[in-house]
Amino acid sequence: MSEVFSRREKLGGIGPATRRRIEANEAERAALAALFGLPAIAALSGEFELAHEQDGVIAASLKLRARVTQICVVTLEPFEARVAEDAKLRFVPAAKVREGEEHVLDAETLEGPDEIVFTGQVIDLGAVLAEQLALALDPYPRKPGAVMPAAAADEAAHPFAALRGRRQ
Repeated sequence: MSEVFSRREKLGGIGPATRRRIEANEAERAALAALFGLPAIAALSGEFELAHEQDGVIAASLKLRARVTQICVVTLEPFEARVAEDAKLRFVPAAKVREGEEHVLDAETLEGPDEIVFTGQVIDLGAVLAEQLALALDPYPRKPGAVMPAAAADEAAHPFAALRGRRQ
């Protein structure tokens, strides 16, 4: 995604508590909309708070805000939706990741920061913002007030309804 939306940040420019606000321009929003299969992205911005941790790791928090046009899965009509997501991230140098090693999340809560592996002395905040937007999009968007047609709720019309009586 860095070829579509890139905002590179040099590691040397990150202090103890560095804030960066990035925003996609019209061409970048259009390219991301095409990439994500959306009719449009009216706005996309992110506020990052960055800080160095041990061993070259960069801790980050992100506040993502976006206005996107999606297609309703019920009515097939376009509608505008707002996306507001907060995320905790860790940028981890590739040299610190052992081959085959995965970050283990708390099994009960599945909490923990997303880890993004990087190489060199630069991280790409734009690519990360675009990826977080992709993850935050509703995979089955529904226009407010949209209801399923009555035929969709009819159990007898279900393609496997005839097999229902054959269960043991």
